[in-house]
Amino acid sequence: MQQDCYLKFENITKRFPGVVAVDNVSIEIAKGSCHSLVGENGAGKSTLGKILAGIHQPDSGKIFIAGVEKRFRHAGEAFKAGIGMVHQELEFCENLSVAENLCLSDLPAGAGIVNKKQLYEKARQMLKVIGAEHIDVEKRLGLLTVANQQLVQIAEAVGRNAEILIFDEPTSSLSQSETENLFRLIDKLKRKSITCIYISHRLGEIFRLCETLTVLRDGKVIGTKNINEITEDKLVEMMIGRSFEAYFPKHIKSEKGPELLRVENLSSPGKFENVSFSLCAGQILGLAGLVGAGRTELAEAIFGLDKNIKGKIYLQGKEVNITTPSQALGCGIALVPEDRKRHGLVLSMNVAENICLSILEKISNFFKSIKKRKLLEFVDKYFNLLKIKAASPWVQTLSLSGGNQQKLVLAKSLATDCNILIVDEPTRGIDVGAKAEIHSLIDELAGKGKAVLLISSELPELINLATNILVFRQGKIAGSLARNEVTQQKVLRLMAGLRN
Repeated sequence: MQQDCYLKFENITKRFPGVVAVDNVSIEIAKGSCHSLVGENGAGKSTLGKILAGIHQPDSGKIFIAGVEKRFRHAGEAFKAGIGMVHQELEFCENLSVAENLCLSDLPAGAGIVNKKQLYEKARQMLKVIGAEHIDVEKRLGLLTVANQQLVQIAEAVGRNAEILIFDEPTSSLSQSETENLFRLIDKLKRKSITCIYISHRLGEIFRLCETLTVLRDGKVIGTKNINEITEDKLVEMMIGRSFEAYFPKHIKSEKGPELLRVENLSSPGKFENVSFSLCAGQILGLAGLVGAGRTELAEAIFGLDKNIKGKIYLQGKEVNITTPSQALGCGIALVPEDRKRHGLVLSMNVAENICLSILEKISNFFKSIKKRKLLEFVDKYFNLLKIKAASPWVQTLSLSGGNQQKLVLAKSLATDCNILIVDEPTRGIDVGAKAEIHSLIDELAGKGKAVLLISSELPELINLATNILVFRQGKIAGSLARNEVTQQKVLRLMAGLRN
């Protein structure tokens, strides 16, 4: 063991049914450092983090902390040993308040009664540490935005005074300012000699925060590097096993088709106001803006999830009144939601059942019984099209990595054979290889005449894929940019309320 090694994974192996998730992995991490685990979805990064956090137990191998072997039978033992984890998928009690969730493991109580005043004060202090004082600790957690739920989870992990913290895609739902606050917090933690393991597909974050990194591919270690001895291009090549070239969307060269969707002066109180745009066949219209700017709320309104909207929606020139998702699907509109776990999938179902969830009528007979051969046709088609990594279409969706769950949401939407596809953060938590595959798929759909409304917080993604970009600010369209005039600087200025 190296002299400066504080945390050591030694020959760790973990198997799930049909899959070797972690294969003989050995890594050494220095105390007070930030070490990144990098790789495509399904590479074993999150599994390794969950083994350290006591959520999974390894089939073989050892973990050493400060030279002492540790084996955690459950998450509670890891917690007592000073290990905290910020999960990629939010794990909370949505019906409890923010304060109750933050203090669930240590509720301030006397004579069996919770002291609400102490509870709220303790929760406020935990949020203050990470710069999230704006969150109402008395509010039910399920009512918060995904971004604020992520901040609560970070506050809960940091507030336990852990010696080792595992961050699994912690910025996937955060705005730029919230992300910068997290970076400053991690820098502060390192100065306090707290050891951080950072899992992210955003390479810029890794180069900003980490001193060392380990690349995993198919559960195996490809290599461990100091951050100053590797470039982004070389890192991507190690991750995916091939060179990664710039991608230019093919649909840009095609002529736009007829107008498929038009909204006029669409408004919803407190969410967005007087939004108007047109979307044509073969077009990808990008929506940019800060978290909470109204983009997701607009998408949900078009999909029939907002009963309070005013204004007009036209499909192929004909005014429609869409009040439910079923009506939207009947009109040829499909939505890939921002939060795949809560709104996109039924995690207790298997992969095949999720793919066909929106097309039950297409695969059922007169007596409402599923036609198995028809089901298999759809499942095989979209399982292969999206290159979903799973032992089979019959495994439980919960067992898939976050990226493969995201592919599954896309498959479920595409199975409806929609003309208009709304995709909200389609590559959130997706690795660079899978991201390129999804970009190529969206481009291909537009090339085949689909109309795509693309919402993304990643400006390079929008700028690369979109035909035009609408920039949202505080529920209103702050500006519109054509592809030939768009730059990151122009988009950021409009997002900030500055004129270009």
